[in-house]
Amino acid sequence: MVHVIDLEFLDLNLAIAVFLVETEDGLVLVETGPHSCIKRIEKGIEALGFSMQDIKHVLLTHIHLDHAGAAWAFANHGATIYVHPFGQRHLADPSKLMKSARRIYQDQMDRLWGEMHPIPVKQLVMVEDEVEITIGKVTFKSWHTPGHAVHHIAWQMNDILFAGDVAGTRINKGLVIPPCPPPDINIEDWKKSIALIRTLDISKMYITHFGDITDIDAHLNDLEYRLEAWANWIKPHWEAGKKPQEIVPIFQEYVKQDMRAHGTPEEEIAQSEAANPAWMSVAGLMRYWTKKTAKK
Repeated sequence: MVHVIDLEFLDLNLAIAVFLVETEDGLVLVETGPHSCIKRIEKGIEALGFSMQDIKHVLLTHIHLDHAGAAWAFANHGATIYVHPFGQRHLADPSKLMKSARRIYQDQMDRLWGEMHPIPVKQLVMVEDEVEITIGKVTFKSWHTPGHAVHHIAWQMNDILFAGDVAGTRINKGLVIPPCPPPDINIEDWKKSIALIRTLDISKMYITHFGDITDIDAHLNDLEYRLEAWANWIKPHWEAGKKPQEIVPIFQEYVKQDMRAHGTPEEEIAQSEAANPAWMSVAGLMRYWTKKTAKK
């Protein structure tokens, strides 16, 4: 059974989730959310009749702060943390990750993300592609799924896939949005990861932003369409040499109009913006075009 815990990020429902799985070898937590939500995480775990100390294993889809920022707190309680090999060093020494984030978020850093402390290497397990990890009687299989981040893993448990951000964000069964933060966005890799997901024998996906998805084919079609549409919308602005701050307001309005055209309520537009800020996708997609052009 999968328990979905809403972290009520920025006092908004349906923005960030973590997932709790019960096994005979303790609890498995998929994602941890940011450390700024640690009290809400603890409250959610306790509401299910457990405690932080009962979390023995933490599976991370990737190391972005909204997914892995609180991993160190669970490690402090003795949990083993499973992470992509590219992400391991940043959890062992998060100084570079946090310095970069603080440069971006400045005085909003603590409110948004909280703290991040080193995790002892002995508690970090680097997970290669297509590795099966059995905890109690439950087996999780890792699928390396780059595109959103080079260090992204989608975790399969039977016919369920914990898809992190590679399957996009979707608030309350609304519009599927591709989160495109810098520095790793790669449209070609992302499309390959989407193609991989299509081959898996799954009936449900859980996405961190937010919840369960059962109309998988339609969801992935929508994701792939909008991923290409966003990249192509950004390209002429990038070619014209515009600065990100010039593009963000009009891109944000472009996304809002798309959501409104599909009947998305204003509250859900705000939730989507909290989960996937428009300015980050502008920065990520501009960087994508710069890197893609440099390779030619």
